[in-house]
Amino acid sequence: MPTRTVMDRPGFSARLKLGAVRAAFVLGGRLAPTRTVNRAARLFATPFASSRRRAQAAQAGDDMQRGQLQVNGETIATYVWGDPATQPYALLVHGWSSFGLRFLPWVAALRAMGFAVITFDQPGHGHSSGTLCTLPDFIATIRAIGAHYGNAALAIGHSLGGTALTLAQDETWRANRLILVAPAADMKAATWRFFRFVHLASYLRHPFYEWLRRRTGVHIDELRVEQRLPALGQSALIVHDLDDGDVPWAEGERYARHWPGARLLTTQGLGHRRVLDAPEVIDAALAFVRGGSVGERVVSSPNLPYGVA
Repeated sequence: MPTRTVMDRPGFSARLKLGAVRAAFVLGGRLAPTRTVNRAARLFATPFASSRRRAQAAQAGDDMQRGQLQVNGETIATYVWGDPATQPYALLVHGWSSFGLRFLPWVAALRAMGFAVITFDQPGHGHSSGTLCTLPDFIATIRAIGAHYGNAALAIGHSLGGTALTLAQDETWRANRLILVAPAADMKAATWRFFRFVHLASYLRHPFYEWLRRRTGVHIDELRVEQRLPALGQSALIVHDLDDGDVPWAEGERYARHWPGARLLTTQGLGHRRVLDAPEVIDAALAFVRGGSVGERVVSSPNLPYGVA
């Protein structure tokens, strides 16, 4: 029997590629910082290819209507159940490198409650066109969907989709009630995690932020959600898992602490992805939509930095 070498072990090839990427960024940061920043920023803004593969494999029923919208030069794939023109609709917004039909476990229950349901693929994701995508692109696409269908009775967002839903609320479009699952609150922290992962030198952060500003017209400091939360009047449920390895639980808690109408539901053992379609999370979220008291009200003040009521 042939003897397996280290190169035959599962994951070896991926680790080898990651090691090569990290070495290139370490060396490039010293020898060609501008080119290295541009390469790193494009990598940061490029969704994983798995988004498209998983969208292709998703199976939806015959009652779903597929459509398209043109948004900022990209063709956005939409998925609709029911009639948003005559029924209150729920908008479902996926996270980074995910896809709209990731929300399929939610659809039947929302339809049973009388909602039309709309979801879509962000640029560069799923069946939508595009290659690069950033948080401002997420926000712009949500607002374009809202301009087409009108205000939403309910909006549900996962991860970066929750962040974008929050920042998309303005005088032109709003959701009457929101549910955010594992939402990211701190875009600078997200970039720092990326820098550590690819071994990009910290002195390249400001050129990296400038690349993002040039592409989007938005400085990263304008994407701090806690600046917007105190002015939001809607009720909201924030769901976050203590074992989330992608977006720390503290970022979800930050939403609940600064948002006057928000409550925090903490789970454990579900991580960042399984929390979205865990049956107990869906049941709790739907109870919240029906008006039930779900989660805890987080309160804070200068003398009481954290507490629940």
